[in-house]
Amino acid sequence: MTGASYDIDVWGLLIALAMVAAAAAVSGLLRMGIGRTMLWSACRALLQLCAMGVIMGFVIRSSPRLVFALMAAMLVAAVQITLSKAKGVPKGLAGPVLLSLVVTMLLMLALVTELVVRPHPWYAPQLVVPLTGMLLGNTVSALAVGLSRFYESMDERRDEIDTMLALGASPWEAARPSIVSSIRLGLMPTTSSLASAGIVTVPGMMAGQIIAGGDPLGAAKYQFVILSAIAALTLVADSLIMGMVYRTCFTRLDQFRPKALR
Repeated sequence: MTGASYDIDVWGLLIALAMVAAAAAVSGLLRMGIGRTMLWSACRALLQLCAMGVIMGFVIRSSPRLVFALMAAMLVAAVQITLSKAKGVPKGLAGPVLLSLVVTMLLMLALVTELVVRPHPWYAPQLVVPLTGMLLGNTVSALAVGLSRFYESMDERRDEIDTMLALGASPWEAARPSIVSSIRLGLMPTTSSLASAGIVTVPGMMAGQIIAGGDPLGAAKYQFVILSAIAALTLVADSLIMGMVYRTCFTRLDQFRPKALR
């Protein structure tokens, strides 16, 4: 224990891992088929989080170049995770996904660091690096869900889209219902978090700051800023990626392109 914070030792980590192992054992008894995956994911998460903690501690004490290098690595990893989670999407979307993440991340980081928190220096690693991770973590899930739903919806609406195109609708007009439904689906977890924060749940960042001995009101302010940034980032990123990829469902002659030909 340091001040008002409580440190977790190795035994605490092992007990936490044992809880996952117990859940995996229950999964095995019920033959659910997810126990091994759950246990492996927990072990991987422990190693990844500890490695990230060591890296962030080194980066915070080092030069700004390492801060931007770490952020670039996180962006590249976010693109790979987004495409691996998205189902039924065509190949060649790495560029649009990376562009949408870079544009929206730079926009949100600039707004939060320059207008809201205003740290000194503006690239303060203890703020910028965790903020990047939290924003990317939520945006990756929203993009993966949105992309999967968009292509699924376009295939389900094939006859409707062909009719709309035959009646003179543009590809954008034909794809718009699928785009809107995809963005709404991607935003559902974010809007739910906003609605329940402070009443049903104590969000992760706020809880972490309070456990670490921070001021609860200050933690609540930071949490609201993060939730607001996540909501804005998710909407902008989803809208941007949909605007860049919807044409993959159409040919140069503005005809609907089947899934097998994308």
